[in-house]
Amino acid sequence: MNKNIIIAVVLGILLVLSVVQAFQVNDIKEKIESGNIKVSGAATGGGANVPSSLQNLPTMVGGC
Repeated sequence: MNKNIIIAVVLGILLVLSVVQAFQVNDIKEKIESGNIKVSGAATGGGANVPSSLQNLPTMVGGC
């Protein structure tokens, strides 16, 4: 195959993927603005299931 054709096909695929992602981002943005998005319980757990030995670790490790 011609090298220019391969480059054109790859660019076309990337263009299609970017358009699809733009629609997905727009859909997510609309759901957030309207309040129709459900937050997972794992993201809001706040580390409730952390062992007691790990709860009092310093926030920074190493360095000065």
